[in-house]
Amino acid sequence: MTEFVSRPAEGRRYTHRRQVRLSDAGLDGVLRLDGLARYLQDAASDDWADSGLDQSETWVVRRTALRLAGGGRWPELGEQVALTTWCAGTGAAWAERRTDIEVDSAVVIEAVALWVSLDAVGRPLRLRQAFFDVYGEAATGRRVSGRVPPAPEPSSSTARPWAIRRADLDVIGHVNNAAVWAAVAEVVFGKVVSAALTHHGPVETGQAVDLATAPGRIWLISGTEVRASAEFVTE
Repeated sequence: MTEFVSRPAEGRRYTHRRQVRLSDAGLDGVLRLDGLARYLQDAASDDWADSGLDQSETWVVRRTALRLAGGGRWPELGEQVALTTWCAGTGAAWAERRTDIEVDSAVVIEAVALWVSLDAVGRPLRLRQAFFDVYGEAATGRRVSGRVPPAPEPSSSTARPWAIRRADLDVIGHVNNAAVWAAVAEVVFGKVVSAALTHHGPVETGQAVDLATAPGRIWLISGTEVRASAEFVTE
């Protein structure tokens, strides 16, 4: 079960602010899932850039879960959003990042993500003491597993081809996490109460990928392999 730990009273916390703009809002004028994923990535990237740590390291997200906070709602077009993020736990070569999304100083959405540190050739890189010097106090010694659960079988689903665009690729040649969230946004109707997306393997250019859907679930499948899966609950 996903745990959303509370914001720590001590330790590093970083706040990223932005406005919901046309490129991230849907037909209903509400922030889309892939828009929120970009906000979370940007907050994480800005935090890392501001940390003073080695910027040659690359972090990739393996799993993200989000939920409406008590009395929460989705930000709307034109609203100012603040994302406060911190390290909520660590493992050997990975760390958990919690983020609170606020509108008018009220937390409306909570998110938690598992990130893995990679070296220049894409191998997991053990967290160094310098990382703990910056982020360790907020993590409070909490240990988290880096294990990604096996993909659920896409049974009783319908599938259609899912095109990979060059605009979806990031600097390591994978379809960016936010672009994968766009696949979820394609099939979600109604207000999202909670959602989680897991990367079981990279989605890369040149792959033939199908988008399989079932009530409350999606899968991105290449050949016989599930590369990403998501589950969601709507009102």
